[in-house]
Amino acid sequence: MTDPLAFLGDEVAGLRARHLYRDLRVLTSAQGAEVDVDGRHVISLSSNDYLGLTGHPRLREAALAAVAEFGVGSGAVRTIAGTLSMHQALEVELAEFKGVPAVLTFQSGFSANTGLIPTITGEQDLIVSDSLNHASIIDGVRLSKAARKVYAHADVGALRKVLAEARARPEPYGLILVATDGVFSMDGDIAPLPGIVEAAEEAGAAVLVDDAHGSGVLGRDGRGTVDHFGLHGRVHIQVGTLSKAVGSLGGYVAGPTALREILTQRARPFLFSTSHPPAVVAACREALRVMQDEPERQERLWANTRRFKAELARLGFDTGRSETPITPVMMGDPETAMRFSDRLMDHGVFAQPVVFPTVAMDKARIRTIVTAAHTDDHIDRALEAFATVRRVHFGS
Repeated sequence: MTDPLAFLGDEVAGLRARHLYRDLRVLTSAQGAEVDVDGRHVISLSSNDYLGLTGHPRLREAALAAVAEFGVGSGAVRTIAGTLSMHQALEVELAEFKGVPAVLTFQSGFSANTGLIPTITGEQDLIVSDSLNHASIIDGVRLSKAARKVYAHADVGALRKVLAEARARPEPYGLILVATDGVFSMDGDIAPLPGIVEAAEEAGAAVLVDDAHGSGVLGRDGRGTVDHFGLHGRVHIQVGTLSKAVGSLGGYVAGPTALREILTQRARPFLFSTSHPPAVVAACREALRVMQDEPERQERLWANTRRFKAELARLGFDTGRSETPITPVMMGDPETAMRFSDRLMDHGVFAQPVVFPTVAMDKARIRTIVTAAHTDDHIDRALEAFATVRRVHFGS
């Protein structure tokens, strides 16, 4: 009998031949500065746990208490029987934290974007998107029936040109939505948000900022990119995550009350996915309190980041345009990135390569993040591993 899926094996073989296939690394320990991966005890530079909250005692206790009281599941989607009082409490607390009227949580940041964008845009509208926006924004745009334009990465002049052309159109668009990451997940640079907001205001456009990697990292107590630039009231929609610096799981959309209300009625990921289990919700709520009670975590994150970047530069590594804890170590071609990552593991450092299609074919890199949980000793050992691998295995 002919196997109609035989082509998949050929696809996998092709990926392996081009050094674009990566086996899944398996952890047998909790997240932290040091982890057990594939039977090795190593320093981790691959986690998005920016503030080291995944193992925080207060989050653990909150999660366990929620399980004891409410069980392990929520039982239904939010619109049927899956809205617990704690879901609503988390949304109220997030709205206060972000300085907006309302918040709606989603199962992930990815589902937040793919639910939000096609819900609020249609055939008469235009979406203007940064060329390096996260895949969740790209997929959200693809799901929309709106027209779309892409502007050169972080180029406010290019954005202004696209907006001017849009406004000069004989038949005007309804909504013009400018979408950008706050912090770009592969390069670690920060969007030029003041210029983006000014350009959008001049064109009568709305601004959407996906702040997944800005939340917990930038702004007062981690309130994000909008707070970092002092743009409260001028960014119409913020998308955030609960899966990175917050240390748990989920995403959210923050903005006007009417936005929350329409999403509860129309956003498909919200309507057709079971709500967060109690333990997750309780951990997220406690994380918001810890972020405000322990600002030293954010301070430590940035101290570690500055030191790590400076030492990598001193050693001669190219970290691209990074301005945040996301620090890419540029390798160029996929094979080099794969080999370098493997040799780092041999020297006790878990730092994953990122290759095409996540980045351009010639922009492969080792993507690193130092967190608040790393000590000076961790950073010293990681830097030594980078230097040793390059000298011993790459002859430079």
